[in-house]
Amino acid sequence: MTRAVLSIGSNLGDRLGYLRGVVDGFGERVTAVSSVYSTAPWGGVEQEDYLNAVLLVEDPSFECGDWLAAGHRLEARAERVRETRWGARTLDVDVVWCGAGGEAVHSDDPVLTLPHPRAHERAFVLMPWAEVEPAAELRVGDITRGVVDWLAALPATERDGVRRTELSLRGQADGVGNRP
Repeated sequence: MTRAVLSIGSNLGDRLGYLRGVVDGFGERVTAVSSVYSTAPWGGVEQEDYLNAVLLVEDPSFECGDWLAAGHRLEARAERVRETRWGARTLDVDVVWCGAGGEAVHSDDPVLTLPHPRAHERAFVLMPWAEVEPAAELRVGDITRGVVDWLAALPATERDGVRRTELSLRGQADGVGNRP
């Protein structure tokens, strides 16, 4: 059985609809859903703000790579185009962390590096993750810290660029015929 932390985001088209599509797509695999956050774009490409959230998911039949494959299928359904690194997108589904048998999986595979190599630098990942799993820990290199501690270590300008909204993804998961 694997558990995973998925970071989802959208800044093109029906942003909230695309995020809800991820919750619906993972259905009963979703164990927790964060609030929706509005986030200034990251990476220096001029574009609209993102809506971001974090999902905790679990499935006894999934390996860590299965979460990525399912996320890519959902991105394809949302007609995600990969043209510009850190550019605008209809949907982005990232596997931030994955665990098997209660232990974090670590991988240097270029297709799925675990934990996500820049998660500890991104308030738009850490803030919603800390909301749904405040005791979570993240190892970066030889350093293991709580997600809340990684978040606190970020510059205030990075944290201030992530604002909780009144939007919600809760109550969307029914999993009926909608698996990725």
